[in-house]
Amino acid sequence: MTTRTNSAKWTGTRWRIDVQKDGQRKSFYSSKTGRTGQREANAKADKWLETGVAPTSMRVGAVWELYLKDVRATTGTSNYDRTYKNGKNYILPVVGHLKMCKLTEGKLQDVLNLSYKNGNLNPDGERRSTEPLSKKTMQGIRSTETGFMKWARKQGYTTLHEKMLDLEVPKGARTKEKHILQPESLRVLFSTETCLFRGKLIFDDNIYCYRFIVASGLRPGEAVGLRLGDFTGRRVDISRSINRYNETTKGKNENAVRYIEMNDKAYEAYMGQLYLLQAWRVPRTPDTPLFPLVNQQSLYNHWRHYQETNGIPHISLYELRHTFVSIAQDLPDGKLKALVGHSKNMDTRGTYAHRIEGQAHETATAMTAAFDKVLNA
Repeated sequence: MTTRTNSAKWTGTRWRIDVQKDGQRKSFYSSKTGRTGQREANAKADKWLETGVAPTSMRVGAVWELYLKDVRATTGTSNYDRTYKNGKNYILPVVGHLKMCKLTEGKLQDVLNLSYKNGNLNPDGERRSTEPLSKKTMQGIRSTETGFMKWARKQGYTTLHEKMLDLEVPKGARTKEKHILQPESLRVLFSTETCLFRGKLIFDDNIYCYRFIVASGLRPGEAVGLRLGDFTGRRVDISRSINRYNETTKGKNENAVRYIEMNDKAYEAYMGQLYLLQAWRVPRTPDTPLFPLVNQQSLYNHWRHYQETNGIPHISLYELRHTFVSIAQDLPDGKLKALVGHSKNMDTRGTYAHRIEGQAHETATAMTAAFDKVLNA
């Protein structure tokens, strides 16, 4: 416990006292006049100073295990898995042995610096990279650190406030290069419906899913999460995503819930899939999945096989979405964000602005023209 050695002073309008504990400074006030106000300000400071930090002798690694239990109990598998790996491979090898009372902003910055320079810091780690970590990976590690510190502060294991941390991603960290389908491969995708199976060419049951993703800009999990009830004419309401653990979520960020109007290529893929559902005699109810034969992992496997069969350079399903964004690059920024559900720079305008009736149709028409330009070049 820290003992106060000073007393509140009158500033002309109120009593003020500045105190410090475990490297954190705070000020307390009282607007009451006379010694009553001074005693009140002092009492506020004493209460804060006397608030113990539950056993600060605990090691960071031990507190981290408690944090992981809370993450597992309160969030999805995807977030838990990401938190667990960031801790095991980057955070704990640097600070896990420290006492919580010795954990400083500088030590947390060391995690980022060493991770960027050396990659996986876990001596028992199976995946070791010789290349510097990407900017996105570094930002994920930093986010895990601040999440841990926020939880630890609320639980009384530290007085460091996560909002006061100035953790910087090393300036050398670069955005990982994104790959897209080039025009020749895009033309193959929209003209070839077959893949090899035991030496014979057969119809690829997932062809309309591949085409729909690249023509709509949806994330793979959003496409897998689509239900027939989400469609009204050419309008698609996007309100759920199914991750690789088969967990249903609301999507990646606050702007993931949105609606779009299908351009011609997306609509053709949609109608083709409806024909397949009819041929397969799948009951068509509002809750029927548009793509009922897939989960994310099997879809990834089928897509990889389709690429190998048809000579398409390897890109991930998510990079089909990057292809869409590349084709849509001439769209105004606001319309593009409304289509793909990005969260960056949306702020007040993105939060409160409503699209004028007809804008979705204009965007769909523009995207039809953009796809035709690429496919017919």
